[in-house]
Amino acid sequence: QVQLVESGGGLVQPGGSLRLSCAASGSIFRINAMGWYRQAPGKQRELVATIQSGGSTNYADFVQGRFTISRDNAKNTVYLQMNSLKPEDTAVYYCNAAGVVVAGGRFASWGQGTQVTVSS
Repeated sequence: QVQLVESGGGLVQPGGSLRLSCAASGSIFRINAMGWYRQAPGKQRELVATIQSGGSTNYADFVQGRFTISRDNAKNTVYLQMNSLKPEDTAVYYCNAAGVVVAGGRFASWGQGTQVTVSS
């Protein structure tokens, strides 16, 4: 019912920047929380950052002020600006959204993931 499509991943050198985008579409009545998670090879998926509909944010400790999450509620889109990237940031980044659909039920959806590789 609700689809998420990520974009913006790629290859970047250490210290570089990338901006990820994730657009939600479908029978959306309201999106409450949106967030970014990541999964490196051989590791579990972990939280990167979340943002609520009112704008409050939460970040993983490893972000250390390097990443900024934001959202455009009118476009049902969430962004992740990543600066000062490190090789250990290399992972597949997944978008997540949770809310209410037009029919009244709740949804929680994942995107397909976008690869971020930080390497010289």
